[in-house]
Formats: sequence, structure tokens, C-alpha cells
Amino acid sequence: MEKKFFQNFFRMMQETPYAVRYWDGTEEKYGQGEPEFKIILHDKISETKILKDVSLALGEAYMDGKIDFEGDLQKIIEAAYHGGSSFFQKKAFKEIKGLFRPKRGTSLKQQEKDIQHHYDLGNDFYALWLDETMSYSCAYFASPENTLFQAQLNKIDYTLKKLQLKPGEKLLDIGSGWGWLIIRAAQQYGVEATGITLSREQYLKTKERIEELGLTGQVDVRLMDYRDLAKSGEKFDKVVSIGMVEHVGHANLPKYFAAVDKLLVPQGLSMLHSITGLIEGPCNKWILKYIFPGGYIPSIRELIGHLPDFDFHLLDVESLRLHYAKTLDFWAKNFEKHVEKVREKYGERFVRMWRLYLNSCAASFRVSGLNIHQILFSKGLNNNLEMTRAFLYQ
Repeated sequence: MEKKFFQNFFRMMQETPYAVRYWDGTEEKYGQGEPEFKIILHDKISETKILKDVSLALGEAYMDGKIDFEGDLQKIIEAAYHGGSSFFQKKAFKEIKGLFRPKRGTSLKQQEKDIQHHYDLGNDFYALWLDETMSYSCAYFASPENTLFQAQLNKIDYTLKKLQLKPGEKLLDIGSGWGWLIIRAAQQYGVEATGITLSREQYLKTKERIEELGLTGQVDVRLMDYRDLAKSGEKFDKVVSIGMVEHVGHANLPKYFAAVDKLLVPQGLSMLHSITGLIEGPCNKWILKYIFPGGYIPSIRELIGHLPDFDFHLLDVESLRLHYAKTLDFWAKNFEKHVEKVREKYGERFVRMWRLYLNSCAASFRVSGLNIHQILFSKGLNNNLEMTRAFLYQ
């Protein structure tokens, strides 16, 4: 009976031909044509767990070595999405339609814990597979031949151009990561740049970089939350946030925009760079448990819907979806190049967890509808901005 359940399960995704080897040694093919990959079930997986939550059940099964594969992991995940009316799609849609709406936002203490769970794994770990800038967000591939390093510099420069910075202005980066954006902004535009983060590892590395480059006094980084900074009365000409708002949560989104309102001068510009979904909702349960506790994917309609409440005027929206898929391809390949070092320090289960995370995200940006957008807006009307986008490409 257990095997029959899995046979029915796999029949629901047959757009791509593949094979499954069961725990009893038998092998079956699904779909038409030569199998493009093979799923190997070393052991039975609880039917109840799969029916309760497919992402958590299969994610943990792979981490525990109950599932293996031969072939391209991304192709396997894409095949699940391409199943159309398959169990995978139905389950995912059901989860999104029934998403929770917490009445209260994530507390500062809890958000600190969530951020540290992911970002404080150690700078040495991230340095293994990120580029030299240590940028842990979507790169911008101006050319297919760009290296990851060049594409990350492209992203930073492209973002700074959109903000139309001028010498002497004050720039704030909410969720500043390892600090390369604020450093480059100071070097290229002569601005006073401040970054804030809740990750102690990122904070210490950024301070080190600032001192090494002789930018103390022009560039600053603080270990603090945006809500606390908003209470200080400090003002900035431009505010940017890249890959941070996904940690804010549905209930805290109004607080985020209220904080930006307090921090931004009249006619100031703000850039919000965020992963988005067609429908707003939490990350799947496997991601929430193992990768991003508290993670929440807003939709474009949700983010833009908050703007009028603060007299924020939408100036530009751009999708970078395929840029993120390609970024994740680089990260996944870099991770595999150093997988023995990761295994030695963190163990096999950790390796499998991160391999699944990086590859599933790359596949999701290609086929699931997951997206990433840069949203530019002004505080009140600003009639002194560039009239066209031509300046972005000069």
C-alpha cells in the first residue's frame, strides 16, 4: 500500500520523463521518453507527513538521506512545478490561499533571533561561495559573460544610479549585509553612507572593511533595527533596502514603511529590492524551519498598496527574476566547489540542506512564479528627477 501511494504520487508529475528506484530495488519510469533524471528512495517516507506538508516531508527526507537523485537537482524541482495539476502544485496553491495573517508583527527580539539563525553562520562559510563583495542578494547580469563578481558590482552600481545620488547626501541602507553598497556609494558618489544590520557577523566584517579602506567618518555601520533608528529623529536623503523586507513579515510591513517615512527627507527617494510572489504568503514550511525562520514573501500589489498611506509616489518597478536565477546558479556551483570544507565543519545533513535550498530557489525563480522586484518611490512629489531611464545605461 505504501508503494502504491508513491506510485500515484509520481504519476502526477509526468511532463518530464524520469525514473524512480524504490526501497525494494524495483525501478519504474514515468512520462514519455528516455528518463532525464532518477529519484532514489532508500527508505519509506511517512505518507501522513507528505499529506500534511510536502515541502517539509521531502526536504527532511533528502537531508536525512532517505531520498537521493541522479542528474540535475534543479531539473527535478522544475519537473515538480511543471506537473501542472499535480499534487505539488495543488498543495502549494492550497498553502498560499490559506496563509496566516498574524495580528501582531514579529518582535524585535524574535527578528534578531531569526536573522542571526541565517546570517550568523559565519563569514567564513559565506565567503566560500559568495563573490568578493560578499553580496548575498540578486546580481545584475548586464552581459551573459559577466562573472558573479562583475554582476554584483553591476547590481550595486545600477541600484545607486536609480537613487540619483549627489555628493554630500546622506544614504541609509536598511539591512546592509557585508557593507559593499554603502562603501561603493561613498567611493563613487561622495555621500555619507550608513548601514544597519541585526547580524553581528555582518556588522563586524563591515566595520573591518570600512577601516581598511580608510572610510571611517564617511561610512558607518550600526548593529540596530530600523524601528529603533526611526525613533532617533535622524534623516536621510536616500534610503535603500536590498533583500531585507522578506524578514519583516506581513504584519510589520506598515511599520517598515512608517519607519522609512520618518527617516526620509521630503522629496527623498527610496529603493526597495525584494523577492515577491504572485500571491503574498509565508515561505514554505521547510524554508521556515531550516533556512529563514519568520520568512515572508510579499506580493507586488501588497508592497505598492502601502505607498499611498505615506504619500510615497511610485517612480519605477523592475523585475530581475532571471537575474536571480542565474545568481543562484553561481552560488550553487560555488557551494559544490567547496562542499568538502562545508561538510567537514557542519556535517552531511547541513550540506544537503544548503544544496537543496540553493538549487530549489534557482528552480523556483525560473518556473514557479517567484520573482524579485526593485521598487523606487519618492516621499511626496519630486519634480527634479531624470525624465527618462537613459542615465541608467550610460
